[in-house]
Formats: sequence, C-alpha cells, structure tokens
Amino acid sequence: MRAAAAAVALRRPLTALVPPPHLRTRALAVVGGFTLLLCLYMLWFRDSNFVRVRQVSITGLTSSDTAKLREELTATARTVTTLHVRQDRLDRVAAAYPSVERLEVSADFPHTLRIDVIELQQAAILVSGNSRMAVAGDGRLLRGVRPRGPLPVIRLRGAFPAERLPAGTALRAARVAGGAPLPLRRRIVDVRETRDRGLVARLRGGPDLIFGDAARLHAKWLAAARVLADRASRGASYVDLRLPERPAAGGLTIEPAAPSTAAPPAQPAPASTAPVAPTTTAPAAPAPAPTTTGPAAPTKP
Repeated sequence: MRAAAAAVALRRPLTALVPPPHLRTRALAVVGGFTLLLCLYMLWFRDSNFVRVRQVSITGLTSSDTAKLREELTATARTVTTLHVRQDRLDRVAAAYPSVERLEVSADFPHTLRIDVIELQQAAILVSGNSRMAVAGDGRLLRGVRPRGPLPVIRLRGAFPAERLPAGTALRAARVAGGAPLPLRRRIVDVRETRDRGLVARLRGGPDLIFGDAARLHAKWLAAARVLADRASRGASYVDLRLPERPAAGGLTIEPAAPSTAAPPAQPAPASTAPVAPTTTAPAAPAPAPTTTGPAAPTKP
C-alpha cells in the first residue's frame, strides 16, 4: 500500500506544488510595496527637506580660527540630513585646519546635528627666534592654536617647517613631551638632547628626567611618576629612566647622623688613694705543753 501511494504521488503534476494564484498575487504585492518604499526612502525621503538639518551644535573648538571653522562646519552641515549624514563633506572642511584631529558626528532626528571637534593635544611650544608655535606629540604644527597652560619649550635652530617636524632632535623631543601625563607635562621647563645623556626633560622644581632615546616612552613616564611619588627620591638632581624597569634617582644628599642625646653609660668610681691603716694582728697564745704520763709512784704502806 505504501509503495502504491508513493508511486501515485510521483505521478502527480508539478503544478500541484505551486501556490494558488491569489497567494502569489499577495506575495508579489508585498515584495513590490517593500521595494517601492525602499526606493522612495533611498532616492527621495532621506535627502528631502522633511529631515534636513536645521540646528547645528558644535563643541570642542579652542583655536584662534574657531569662528571661521564654526561657520564653515555649520554651512556644510545644513546641506545634509539627519538620515543621510555626509561626514565626508564635514571632514573635508576640517582637513583645512591642522589643529583638528577628527570629528565625531551624531544626528538627532529630525533636524539636529551634533559635531564634536577633537583637536590635537598640545605637546610643547616650538621656539624659533622670537616666534612661538604649538606642536603635537607626533610633530604636527598647530598653527593658529592658542597654548593652553604651561607647556615645555623645544628650541629650533632654523625656521618653522610647513606642516610637520622633520626627523631629528626636535621631533624626538616633541614625542617625549607628548607622552608625558598632563600634570607632569605642565611641570616640564624644556626638553633637550645631550651627547652623554640623550633626551632630557627638565622639571620645574624637580630633578632632570633622563630618557636617553624616544623608545618605550609610556614605560619611562610610568617609571618617572613612581619615582617622583616616592618620598625617598626627594632632593635628587636627576632620575635615570633609560632602563624603565630599574629607574635610578641620583644626586641625593646624605645628611650626617644627628648626635645621640642619650646619657653616657655610668663609669666605675675611681679607687680611693687615701692610706689605709695597717691591721695589727695579736700573736696567738702559746699552745699548752703536752702532758706526759709516767708510771704511777708506789704507795707507801
């Protein structure tokens, strides 16, 4: 019976497996409607005035070109929508300003766009003659950026480069300054390179930090922070960080030990020199003569 039923099923026409016409019509209608909505969204709605950016919020600007950059970013932001943010347009505007590292953009439906400007962190101040300019830790010059707080000084022998510091002492010094934690960076007077000690950062009111080269800066700055936080290193004239696993504080002054205030041990009293009266000893009494016992005398009758 089972074999016969299977044979009958195989002999059925394939048209029996096709859904009925009304189901096919519904499926085609659903697919067509979805495709139409997708086309409307991609080709019209996401770029329409219904979602056009009208309010622009910009934060993070501190350079001297703040007003100009804000104006350009605002004008460019109003050419996009909150459903189709063309960040490439905004990035092209920011690329003209060396102080900007990147933009972080977020949209609030339906009409608000928020732009957070991430500026390059100032590592040091380049000094060439009477001119001064901020520089980032990777050597990029921050033209038009106002220095924020005290920063280390790096002196150049020639003029400022166009965009970046070339390979050399100034670039290595900028890397050292850029790797410093902010509280320590504000204490650095300058960064220079010497023949015998390599890169050296001078601290205001503290020891010189000897880095040697610009390798393993993160580990060296961690070692410097640990040594400077240790009270035993107070008074050191330098901290050698060339081996960050074994930093050495040198130039410590050794104070002489304070004299003891304890009472000296008691000394034995000196022997008396007064003459001592001689002691007179009485002569011993003579011993009694021994008694001799002889034979008894005869008794008279």
